[in-house]
Amino acid sequence: MNRDQRLRLALEDVLADLWHARRSEDVGRLALLSYCDVRRWARVAHDELLARHSEQLVLDAPFANREEFLRAVDRLIAETEQAHARFAIAPDALHVEASAGVPG
Repeated sequence: MNRDQRLRLALEDVLADLWHARRSEDVGRLALLSYCDVRRWARVAHDELLARHSEQLVLDAPFANREEFLRAVDRLIAETEQAHARFAIAPDALHVEASAGVPG
């Protein structure tokens, strides 16, 4: 398994954990996953914007209420899903381009 595959699978695990915690409205788990797991994955994948947003979610300011925090988490989950879509497409596209010139 190459690095790109490991990163993609790791992000899928993080997303599954986020989705489960969000369905359960487990704000403590969401804060932990956002700050630790999303930020760590983003840093390893060199996605500095996602890393910064996950850090800001937890460290910047307290939220007025639970619903405001959950809306911010929803935005972070959407951004993480977009990173997954970009990341999942890129390695496959590279593989197709590389194999296009190789006779079958």
